[in-house]
Amino acid sequence: MRDSVFKAIADPQRRKILQVLQAGSRTAGEIAAEFDITKGSLSYHFNILKEADLIRSERRGQEQVYSLNTSVLEDLAVLVLDLVRSPVPRRKSV
Repeated sequence: MRDSVFKAIADPQRRKILQVLQAGSRTAGEIAAEFDITKGSLSYHFNILKEADLIRSERRGQEQVYSLNTSVLEDLAVLVLDLVRSPVPRRKSV
């Protein structure tokens, strides 16, 4: 798992973008309607999420459409579950 994934999900705005996309693909304008930040700031967040491969974008005519990359999210979920489930070996007391 790349550090860029953890950097991407560390920010609440980016987590909210991921939550919006859980319902399905959305245009940049539809996503922007959910936020009270500038389009430049939103574009910055999109770029971080794309770098981490958490979202994908596709141009459809004049619009940019974003969707979740579920395979990376599934890998992240498996990693987190493994961390929670795997007990850390304890050192024996002397």
